[in-house]
Amino acid sequence: MEKKNIDWSNLGFGYIATEQRFVSNYKNGAWEEGGLTTDSMVTISECAGVLQYAQTIFEGLKAYTTEDGRIVTFRPDLNAERMEQSARRLEMPVFPKERFIEAVRQVVKANAAYVPPYGTGATLYIRPYMFGSNPVIGVKPADEYQFRVFVTPVGPYFKGGVKPLTIRVSDFDRAAPHGTGHIKAGLNYAMSLHAIVTAHEDGYDENMYLDAATRTYVEETGGANFLFVTRDNKVVTPKSSSILPSITRRSLVYVAKEYLGLEVEEREIPVSELGEFAECGLCGTAAVISPVGKIVDHGREICLPSGMEHMGPVTQKLYDTLTGIQMGRLKAPEGWIYQIG
Repeated sequence: MEKKNIDWSNLGFGYIATEQRFVSNYKNGAWEEGGLTTDSMVTISECAGVLQYAQTIFEGLKAYTTEDGRIVTFRPDLNAERMEQSARRLEMPVFPKERFIEAVRQVVKANAAYVPPYGTGATLYIRPYMFGSNPVIGVKPADEYQFRVFVTPVGPYFKGGVKPLTIRVSDFDRAAPHGTGHIKAGLNYAMSLHAIVTAHEDGYDENMYLDAATRTYVEETGGANFLFVTRDNKVVTPKSSSILPSITRRSLVYVAKEYLGLEVEEREIPVSELGEFAECGLCGTAAVISPVGKIVDHGREICLPSGMEHMGPVTQKLYDTLTGIQMGRLKAPEGWIYQIG
């Protein structure tokens, strides 16, 4: 298939409209069959539940061109399962897992000309989302919903590639105990916008949020999980019920154990322990792993031994291995790769 005339190697992480998207509506207690449409506009009531009470959830995953020319997606079944958990928490109807995966397949296949070629560093970002669509004025769940999937070609999430980031320990709380931090709801991201804007104004790339109950343990950033490496090469990830269960983090943990033979530990990480780690990274769908070179805790600078020039050696191996699996250079565990074309 002939690709679109796009400067793939210089794409930013932004929205470019593609030709087809998937839409299905929930009415009278059931999802309609749904299908592809060329209409990119969403028309809803001014009193729609999503506009009044932020009843919306979403997912993010990618499609890739592999080394041998196939178009694939990475573990969409886990995105479907996480969206199911998010829907249940916000009293929204579950969009069935099999239909979720099929909708993703249809949209990627219909927009195959927008899947960046292998080796360009770009990917096709896939955004499934759902929202309350009927008028709701009292505080209650909507009765009608719309599920949609669109795709857009994107470049790296952080401009400049893998240059290590400088982050700060935030004074804001990301999620409360027993709240919604473990689901992918739009409301969680809305509250992080002020914190990230002020972080950028103060010269930082991202925020490190601590647990809201005690403000002593590391949680995550506004859009990524943390991954640390000890000086003896043990991979450590924060444990908390209010952290979003990142599919990338879960995959990296498997890669660390099964591909690289590293010891992995998930546990509470006191902020006082940050200076003892050799490497730190932010992991998520958009960037896979972004290395952290410096953490600033209210004036106290914690400089990671991995430095401000490159990824640390263990983080680099994790990145290379997972992207190798995604791009078809390395054999994937069973069920991780879904072929589209």
